[in-house]
Amino acid sequence: MNTTVSTQNTYSISDLSKEFDITTRSIRFYEDQGLIKPKRRGQTRIYSIKDRVRLKLILRGKRLGFSLAETRRLFELYDADKSSTSQLNTMLQLVSDKKAALQQQMDDIKVVLMELNSAEQQCKAALELDK
Repeated sequence: MNTTVSTQNTYSISDLSKEFDITTRSIRFYEDQGLIKPKRRGQTRIYSIKDRVRLKLILRGKRLGFSLAETRRLFELYDADKSSTSQLNTMLQLVSDKKAALQQQMDDIKVVLMELNSAEQQCKAALELDK
């Protein structure tokens, strides 16, 4: 991802596509989902700084494992409460839930690895007996 900070006030879809290394189709999908709302000049989409920030947050949330519904919920909370208290509390709960789910996955993976190691040892032992 490009980390240069832009001083532009508006962006084209290709500007954002290049900056975040995603397809224009992905950006249009996020627009269709109501997560970003560019202005239009004819058929041309004009993205604001707010749209750019939201796109960055969508991609960060995706990388952290948040669903689009969870991201939408955070945006709606922020839009309703600019002080962001409820948004931050919701974010804390989402982070806590995500961490718990990941910890459970790690625990499950450890169990499967132990079972695979045991099966591997049994196979090796059986092969040694056949010699």
